[in-house]
Amino acid sequence: MDSGYDETLKQLMDDFHSSIDVDRRLFRVDIRGSIAYARGLVRIEVITDEEGQAIIQGLTEIEGEIERGDYKLTRDLEDIHMAIEKRLIAKVGPTGGKLHTGRSRNDQIATDERLYLREAIDEIITLITACQQALYQLAERTIDVIFPGYTHLQQAQPIRFAHYAMAIFSELERDKSRFSDCRKRVNILPLGSGAMAGSAFPIDRTFLAQELGFDGLSPNSIDGVSDRDFIAEFISHCSILMIHVSRACEDIVIWSSTEFGYITVHPRLATGSSIMPQKKNPDAAELLRGKSGRVIGDLITILTVLKGLPHAYNKDMQEDKEPLFDALDTVSIGLSVFTALWQSMAIRQDRVIKSMDDAMLATDLADYLTKCGVPFREGHGTVAALVDESINRSCGLRDLPVATYQQYSEHLDERAVALLQFDESADKRTVPGGTAREAVVEQLAWAKEILGVKA
Repeated sequence: MDSGYDETLKQLMDDFHSSIDVDRRLFRVDIRGSIAYARGLVRIEVITDEEGQAIIQGLTEIEGEIERGDYKLTRDLEDIHMAIEKRLIAKVGPTGGKLHTGRSRNDQIATDERLYLREAIDEIITLITACQQALYQLAERTIDVIFPGYTHLQQAQPIRFAHYAMAIFSELERDKSRFSDCRKRVNILPLGSGAMAGSAFPIDRTFLAQELGFDGLSPNSIDGVSDRDFIAEFISHCSILMIHVSRACEDIVIWSSTEFGYITVHPRLATGSSIMPQKKNPDAAELLRGKSGRVIGDLITILTVLKGLPHAYNKDMQEDKEPLFDALDTVSIGLSVFTALWQSMAIRQDRVIKSMDDAMLATDLADYLTKCGVPFREGHGTVAALVDESINRSCGLRDLPVATYQQYSEHLDERAVALLQFDESADKRTVPGGTAREAVVEQLAWAKEILGVKA
């Protein structure tokens, strides 16, 4: 075989399977796991105390070198594990080569990813909580702002804007719960699983779990190295979170448009046009809406990578990091921007009041007839006819003469018409979770308890 061609193929494959450009961000957790493993090897007398101390000291120094940029993580180093091991051997000699005793890169990377993701989940939960804090404060400011509630993008019933803000808060609380639950499954230690059959050395896995803060051990070594459920689950939760963000941003885009004009976003969260001087485009909300598709794409990527793999480890799994890191980075910056939107939002009450359609009070009129003894379905039909009457006359429901109301039902007198007020409509919804002021106050109390806000 042509030696030149052989070398060309070697270089091609070295470039193709090198992952250090991606997994370099795992260097801290990789070193942390290796320090714990060195201590584990000392405990079972595979290495001496002195060797263990030399390895730990060397790893600590390498971490500093990488942080400062003194040790360049070049592509020829293949991956973060080999990069650190090579540097360790260069610093402490052959003793550094003993660190990998009984360990495989298969259980090493699985451990690294879990350590990294555990910290990432904690950070995301913190970011979600900050966003909830902004929504809580917005709800407190807007508890007396009556706002049109929508179904099918048509005005449906009057609500308090605080009620809407608490809806987003509630979605985020579910997201936070999902991430917290995911963390339990992330926080299981695979180290000690070896390549797939388990370590041939009597490494104390319980000790390693304690050293690294894991709650338990993977019960099966094959599953320990082949499991990437935790990554798929994490990105799935990121996708659901970003769908919540995207839906709220759609509201923001619509409500800030010229046609609605209900809200304004901070000028720094909008951009102008290169040709139209008047434009203030809601780019922050639009980008968040778009980036939800990116995160969903990350989920599809990891699921597709995993779907046909035989047990246990396969090189395909190297492709798990890019969607993981991309989803994490997108969600992290996205939550910060999402929080800023709520923190800086202003409600234009004049525009809101002017746009509110009397037809939103139709359900209240049907409810009134029900209380007068009219079957709801019959009352529903009566009020629907009244709404059609107002449309035909090009006037609001409340602008119809009382005499017209009386033509449709004897129960619809002046007193009934006088009750048709947007704020009174909202305040009839007193059930837990409703839009009445007292119900929203209860939701704020619930939010305050979650956030630990002091009275």
